[in-house]
Amino acid sequence: MALAPTVMVVLGSLAFGIFWILAVFPAVPFLPIGRTAGSLLGAMLMVMFRVISPEEAYGAIDLPILGLLFGTMVVSVFLERADMFKHLGKLLSWKSRGGKDLLCRVCLISALSSALFTNDTCCVVLTEFILKIARQHNLPPQPFLLALASSANIGSSATPIGNPQNLVIAVQSKISFGKFLLGVLPPMLLGVFLNAAILLIYYWKKLSDEKDVEVAFVDAVAGIGDQYVTSHHRFSPATMSHKDWDSIVPCSSVDGNFVHVETLRNRRISTESCSKAELTMPINGFNEVVAGAPPTKEEAQASMRHTRSGSSIKGMKDEILFYSSEEKEATIERWKVLLWNWLVYLVTIGMLVSLLMGVNMSWSAIAAALALIVLDFRDARPCLEKVSYSLLIFFCGMFITVAGFNKTGIPSALWDLMEPYARIDTASGTAVLAFVILFLSNVASNVPTVLLLGARVAGSAAEISPAEETRAWLMLAWVSTVAGNLSLLGSAANLIVCEQARRSQSFGYNLSFLTHLKFGFPATIIVTGMGLLLMR
Repeated sequence: MALAPTVMVVLGSLAFGIFWILAVFPAVPFLPIGRTAGSLLGAMLMVMFRVISPEEAYGAIDLPILGLLFGTMVVSVFLERADMFKHLGKLLSWKSRGGKDLLCRVCLISALSSALFTNDTCCVVLTEFILKIARQHNLPPQPFLLALASSANIGSSATPIGNPQNLVIAVQSKISFGKFLLGVLPPMLLGVFLNAAILLIYYWKKLSDEKDVEVAFVDAVAGIGDQYVTSHHRFSPATMSHKDWDSIVPCSSVDGNFVHVETLRNRRISTESCSKAELTMPINGFNEVVAGAPPTKEEAQASMRHTRSGSSIKGMKDEILFYSSEEKEATIERWKVLLWNWLVYLVTIGMLVSLLMGVNMSWSAIAAALALIVLDFRDARPCLEKVSYSLLIFFCGMFITVAGFNKTGIPSALWDLMEPYARIDTASGTAVLAFVILFLSNVASNVPTVLLLGARVAGSAAEISPAEETRAWLMLAWVSTVAGNLSLLGSAANLIVCEQARRSQSFGYNLSFLTHLKFGFPATIIVTGMGLLLMR
């Protein structure tokens, strides 16, 4: 493809440059508007500079990708409500044998869960768990945070729903869910193993094997679960049980004898009465107020006998009946919660089965999301408010911006220069292509890299054979995803773990850029290269 006119090339490059700066550095001092607004600004500039027409801009928005992304986010919200991630946290502690064992479990569980529930979701939910268990056992948080972020990125490469760039690849390449999984699963499993081994080598001396983490991790999960319940529900004094009002509290006179038995409802009134020596005495079955003189010892004893024989027995019966009804209601509520959780799991499994059978991925995810909303049988607004609409808007702006940049002809011209050296039917060509994807994924982010290179890499491979075309798409998915482990800014999952750890109120920890780079750079090169050897 030839270059567009010079004016279009300059203006298109300017618009894309602004988008790139705000996407990579969302808080730049001269324009701190963030990634989402930055993508919309880049899209608007492409239309204003007439690099792309309004009709072409609307056409550039890929609705199947947005639908798939929306559906998976809604399903993830319901899975979180159904305590799926709480159960994953408990798996980390099951018969654990110390820090090294826990590190391997973090790698494995975060990788597998991110393949099904997206890497960003897993990092948001599991970061607090991992910080708490590390601090409870005097283990350094650093290796566990690195294990979570890096393994989540590696694991998310195995499925089309694991991360946004895989969604783009699956929709554009039309590779089925099952074929995608079978193609990337072997490199993913090897990558998780290598990633864990590298972490163990780096932090072997800092991890203690002497402490059993099972009990404390269950406590950590329960504690965070309690915090979740407290933060998501509001309690009203009106919900206090009637047994509190029927509690019996004695009020004593000056000489220490018990003179009146009262309820909580009358506590304030009786306290005032005691202070004024105005005491209520049961006389012949009625209550009288006798002011001024304290009661005699015989009168106090009669009052106590009357209370024991009448009010106390009645109160005990009422309390027993209340406990019985309360226990029954609690049992029914537990069964309702259990039934709801299983419905969420079954709908999610149904969605995964549909994806494996080759049903349209976007509509499968949307159907699962709507099924959960209907089964919830309540206003869906609180659930839908948790969807990251800013991410959907970011994608819309990015689609338009990248489409405009492609019209300038610059990406095609650069690919024409590089293509002879980046053909995937040779080892050297595969290495060159992998290096280019790694570089661009860390410079321009992985999703724009996939949008810029995807069709060109696949077209070049299609000239060799259809099998090589599929392999090219899968290679792009693998390398662009693992590339996120190279630096802290390489993927959103890394930033989520870093920010969650830093903002944690009880277990705050700062994961620095240099700390991540020392591990991320060699680990990314090794995992990427070894994974490519298994990709056929």
